[in-house]
Amino acid sequence: MESVMHRANSRGHVNHGWLDSHHTFSFANYYHPERMNFGVLRVLNDDIVQGGKGFGRHPHKNMEIISIPLHGDLEHKDSMGNSTVIKQGDVQVMSAGSGVFHSEYNKNEHKEVRFLQIWMHPNKQNVQPRYDQITLKHNSKNRLQQILSPSPSDEGVWAHQNAWFYIGDLQEGFSVSYKVQDRKNGVYAFVLEGDLSIQGHALSRRDGLGIWDIEDVSIEATKDAKLLLMDVPME
Repeated sequence: MESVMHRANSRGHVNHGWLDSHHTFSFANYYHPERMNFGVLRVLNDDIVQGGKGFGRHPHKNMEIISIPLHGDLEHKDSMGNSTVIKQGDVQVMSAGSGVFHSEYNKNEHKEVRFLQIWMHPNKQNVQPRYDQITLKHNSKNRLQQILSPSPSDEGVWAHQNAWFYIGDLQEGFSVSYKVQDRKNGVYAFVLEGDLSIQGHALSRRDGLGIWDIEDVSIEATKDAKLLLMDVPME
């Protein structure tokens, strides 16, 4: 087993006034040579956007982009003609493929929006751009609810990558053993709230832990916790 720990207070941080963002991996003006990625996982940004503000129209290419709102309403518009709002309980995916433009704004003028912005390198280049979003229908209490996979027929959204994402609301004392989906994959655990013990490592709010060269990962909630688990190729 190999592992890497990223404590919450060690992340890159920028505050532009309208945007307060923490970067787990190198992004924009934050550069750390040992924090470029975890396998195909390239970006994990923890963003707070002030009322009425946001990211203006900008391009992406050959990247799988997943947005997970944690609080508030995020308005999305893109060059494919999509115009929608995502909120807590929704999951959004955009395959940038051969090229796409989009914008993201806080829909509300008087309250902030918080969301995770996640980028993965795809396993196919220059695909036709696409967009999808879902509202989670099942309760993730004391279970790992799948929110992303490689297959359009599975639960959640899908991406051009051999990756699986899960969210779990875990009560204190709950434990589970997670089986890694592919022997070439590793698991990156990101604690949204609370305290967890993962493979013997103690983690708290916004800590991240990457583990690879392992078949099963032990997870225990030492306090009530919310967890994002990302099972991704390491090559």
